[in-house]
Amino acid sequence: MQADFNGTWELVSNDNFEGYMKALNIDFATRKIAVHLAQTKVIIQDGDKFEINTYSTFRNYELMFTLGVEFEEHTKGLDNRVVKALVLWEGAKLVCTQKGEKANRGWKHWIDGDKLYLVGAIIDNRTLDRLM
Repeated sequence: MQADFNGTWELVSNDNFEGYMKALNIDFATRKIAVHLAQTKVIIQDGDKFEINTYSTFRNYELMFTLGVEFEEHTKGLDNRVVKALVLWEGAKLVCTQKGEKANRGWKHWIDGDKLYLVGAIIDNRTLDRLM
């Protein structure tokens, strides 16, 4: 069953995000800043089309994709990689697989109640509450 991801989400917990960034070779200063940032994520879902905007006081990041269609993603929000990405439904979870110079990258998003979960391929758990 596919989920409705539409909404505005606010970060409430951030487990091992620094470890995730370290595995991506993100510099020390950026890691220290990023783990303390408040983040808001706005998701617009229209059928198979998604727009995910992540806002913080440090950097903003926009991701637009259509499920099942491979696209080029610029990960300028963190480590400035250019990867080929593919997002598919896995049950009620959105699962992204990234192909590029670094193997085993990607993420999973799912909703449980009014919480949005994001888990990176290198275990990093973030939980966001729905605001609207």
